Amino acid sequence: MRALITGVTGQDGAYLAQLLLDKGYEVFGLMRRSSSSDVVGERLRWLGILDRVTLIDGNLIDLSSLIRTVQEVGPDEVYNLAAQSFVKSSWNQPLLTGQVTGLGAANMLEAVRIARPRARFYQASSSEMFGLIQEQVQSETTPFYPRSPYAVAKLYAHWSTVNYRESFGLHASSGILFNHESPLRGIEFVTRKVTDAVARIRLGLQSELLLGNIDAKRDWGHARDYVRAMWLMLQQDQPDDYVVATGRTTSVREMCEIAFAHVGLNMADFVRTDPRYLRPAEVDVLLGDASKARRVLGWQPEISLEAMIAEMVEADLARHRAQLLVRQG
Repeated sequence: MRALITGVTGQDGAYLAQLLLDKGYEVFGLMRRSSSSDVVGERLRWLGILDRVTLIDGNLIDLSSLIRTVQEVGPDEVYNLAAQSFVKSSWNQPLLTGQVTGLGAANMLEAVRIARPRARFYQASSSEMFGLIQEQVQSETTPFYPRSPYAVAKLYAHWSTVNYRESFGLHASSGILFNHESPLRGIEFVTRKVTDAVARIRLGLQSELLLGNIDAKRDWGHARDYVRAMWLMLQQDQPDDYVVATGRTTSVREMCEIAFAHVGLNMADFVRTDPRYLRPAEVDVLLGDASKARRVLGWQPEISLEAMIAEMVEADLARHRAQLLVRQG
């Protein structure tokens, strides 16, 4: 089996690549060329699989590169994980977000339709599409109400996937994934911002943590669990859309308390709110109903929020201790 992953150097792409390699796949990753290409493979290197993934230059906004890549690789499965994925930045870069996150998915679908129509396709949809929630618990039938340029772009990509499935008969599925984290999460995301700050504060490298709305609630799971759900979707006879979530919602405040308590500190002594970190339009609560994924895919999360936060804090402590040793000698 051959798999092509866009966004292979991101958190989900790296864990998915590891999962597929463990299952005996040949894994190919689309990589956007940049001047920092020497460091973009750090997550794959951290997992010890960089030399086992074949990286191919390409870009979601360049259809010709996608068609060429699909023709060269001949994938059995295509996972479209690439996106401008930071919600806050999408207000500053709404057009770029629309091009990459929205139209980029349509380009990838078109490349598969033209060059490899029998391949199975996965689209990384997002719980942010629910936005201003219309139901207290969100499932596949909950109406969408996006509240950011990122969420709007993800919604375009989501419905494009449905359209290609229904119009052209592609085996195209979407995973409406709720928030999922890990030690590989980017530092700009709130969970990693918190665990990195906890490590720095514990080591005396930082004195406080500035956050925006700490009462916002999210349904947080571990990326390792969620990439397993992606793979399971493409093993089904029929394509479909699935919510992937833990069914537990936790506030940013409570998540901070867990992280600080892990190193024996009191969150209230270090966390401050700063209006600079507030979103123009906030998504207050997200809580997913993954009963369809449990029933049809046989999927369920295996890693608890507490275990995930502990793993992230320990990874950040190890990173900063290693940096301190380098500085000292």
